[in-house]
Amino acid sequence: MDPRRCQVRVGGTPLELLPERALFWPEARTLAVADLHWGKTESFQRHGIPLPLGVLDEDLARLSSALSSTEARRLLVLGDLVHAREGLTPTLVQRLAAWRESHADVTMVLIRGNHDLRAGPPPDAWRLDVHESHLDEGPFRFAHHPTPETGRYVWAGHLHPTVRLSAGRDRLRLPCFHLGRDVGVLPAFSAFTGGFDMTRRPGERVFALAGPSVVEV
Repeated sequence: MDPRRCQVRVGGTPLELLPERALFWPEARTLAVADLHWGKTESFQRHGIPLPLGVLDEDLARLSSALSSTEARRLLVLGDLVHAREGLTPTLVQRLAAWRESHADVTMVLIRGNHDLRAGPPPDAWRLDVHESHLDEGPFRFAHHPTPETGRYVWAGHLHPTVRLSAGRDRLRLPCFHLGRDVGVLPAFSAFTGGFDMTRRPGERVFALAGPSVVEV
């Protein structure tokens, strides 16, 4: 196993937290990510706010790397794949269709989040299996909103969790995986997002994304 990954066991099931901001379920050969917000840069540009275009390149490269290194056969997107309808320019749709074709052997599943609901159905060319609210499988529920579900451990997104670390005068704010007793929240996959500082309660675990590694803090 790649030493950069962090192994955890949830619901009796071995899982891996990846520095690419993804969760890997080896037994099911399934990779899960949340909050990609495709088209966010384009949405801002349409409102006259100039933003760099390299964010999507980095995100797609990171996602391709995670799919390749894990040899996942399925990708679950836990909501907010798309940022807004106005960001789905023809150029963006075609570019992402080409990226999707480069991973034609991977089944891709979208569990719609609040941004996806407002944006409408994803383009057919992206070849996504769409679930409206959640997907139950094994001991898990995969959803966008981190709402507990009796009898299942919920994996979700939506919150863009971050953690603050201090060492003397130095302070860092890093994206993180937040594993509660009943709900685990994935970091926002897109680097172009804000974050919500999580409060760690007794029995919870926090794993920060520190460069090329995942570190429990």
